[in-house]
Amino acid sequence: MISPDPSKTGPRWFVSGDLDGFLGLSLDNLIQILLILGLCRGVLGYPDALVFGTILPATGISLLIGNGAYALQAYRLAQRERRSDRTALPYGINTVSLFAYIFLVMLPVKLTALSQGVDEATAVRLSWQAGLMACLGSGLIEASGAFCADWLRRWLPRAALLSTLAGIALGYIALGFLLRTYAHPLVGLAVLAVILATYYGKVRFPIPGGLLAVLVGCVLAWSSGLIEANPERWAQEAAQIGWRMPQLELGSLWAARGQLLPWLGVIVPMGLFNVLGSLQNIESAEAAGDRYPVRSSLLINGLGTVVAAGLGSCFPTTIYIGHPGWKGMGARIGYSWLNGLLMGAACLLGLFGVVGQIVPIEAGMAIVLYIGLVITAQAFEATPRSHAAAVALGLMPGLAGWGALLIKAGLRAGGAGGPETPFGPGLLEGLQQADVWAAGAFALEQGQIITAMLLAAMVVYAIEQRFKAACLTALVAAVCSWFGVIHAWQFSASDTTLQLGWGTGAAWAQGYLAMAVVFAVASLRRQITRSDS
Repeated sequence: MISPDPSKTGPRWFVSGDLDGFLGLSLDNLIQILLILGLCRGVLGYPDALVFGTILPATGISLLIGNGAYALQAYRLAQRERRSDRTALPYGINTVSLFAYIFLVMLPVKLTALSQGVDEATAVRLSWQAGLMACLGSGLIEASGAFCADWLRRWLPRAALLSTLAGIALGYIALGFLLRTYAHPLVGLAVLAVILATYYGKVRFPIPGGLLAVLVGCVLAWSSGLIEANPERWAQEAAQIGWRMPQLELGSLWAARGQLLPWLGVIVPMGLFNVLGSLQNIESAEAAGDRYPVRSSLLINGLGTVVAAGLGSCFPTTIYIGHPGWKGMGARIGYSWLNGLLMGAACLLGLFGVVGQIVPIEAGMAIVLYIGLVITAQAFEATPRSHAAAVALGLMPGLAGWGALLIKAGLRAGGAGGPETPFGPGLLEGLQQADVWAAGAFALEQGQIITAMLLAAMVVYAIEQRFKAACLTALVAAVCSWFGVIHAWQFSASDTTLQLGWGTGAAWAQGYLAMAVVFAVASLRRQITRSDS
């Protein structure tokens, strides 16, 4: 008697392999939520009422809906094919967007508002509303991408797109957490070693590598005194526990409509990256044997982000990399819906404040560092070898933006940026004498994502001797500069901000026009050389 093929017995909502997949995916989501909690409180100064009452519940609903939708999608595919080995697409909070929106949108809005004499509560609200608009814009682009993904993939050079986000990943994520690792070396380096051994070295332990890293980090953090029991803090976090359902924030989104145009330079490239990144992850799933429809997969992704923004979260969601890995460890459908259920419930119940007291961010920061390394390495690995120079140049605006952030933070910590000592041109002279060209860093900081895409694209076209395309790209950069979409900046009392307007970026526009002339001459010279040969 021939036993039936177990892979062709039809779908099941949960199998034993889903447990390992659930632990891994939920750990990724846990780290992202702890980052949201830490950055919103520490960097942005958001009150607990906003974080626990609005942002986290909205995040939880988006995770619940998205994971549930992808689980249902996998179940229907398995049912249609009468198979039991279909693995749902992994889904969660977009790490790069999280950092990009906090440091490139929400923090600048708050600092600018404070420098204009706005009170703290109003500045926080303006900052949050800007984040909502950025999140909504990203979600709409992701949803729209479901209908034009193939065209976008043909139009955008891969090196231009991947290097752009790699610059953010390398600076704001990887280097930021590497500094934090060496600030707490016992915990940081031990956890990093576990991640390197398990994720890169493929060493298998009885529990998933990410979970092992967090457990090791927690033990070392508690035993070394890095964190200590604080009854008052525990009581404060326990007070946040309670059921909170988010409300529609359509009024806040409408109030933030003026925040759309100034931040298109961040919103549009991030949205495009999410579309193409999700598309690549769908292709990765197909290579592993699970062929999901592109349009519905991207629509789920985009609508999940729109739901998050509509309910009060500033943080887009996305299809995660690593589907083949989850499939290889035996995860199927259950790991997805179980992750959405647990993460959603914990967000709605306000549990992550207490969780953050048990699991310090130091215990999981090596995982975030790993994500930054993966994104940066992918920029080189997934592009033609001849385009490596384009990737390298595309990294630099993101690194310059991160450097500008450090410069300004250092100045504020040193007492500058207050009512009596506002930022001004005098700061540039002192820094320049120390060979720190802050003016260039501030110029690259504004519209850094668009700048990186344009520069990397120009290098790609030059390498491929497509000088007309390089000339056109330089002209686009000149137009963007002229109107202040990129580079044009001005001092506020405690920050540098984008300066939109006619001719505000004339100096950089002239530079890009000169580049366009050079490329035009190169194109003409190439035609003459061809005709002579």
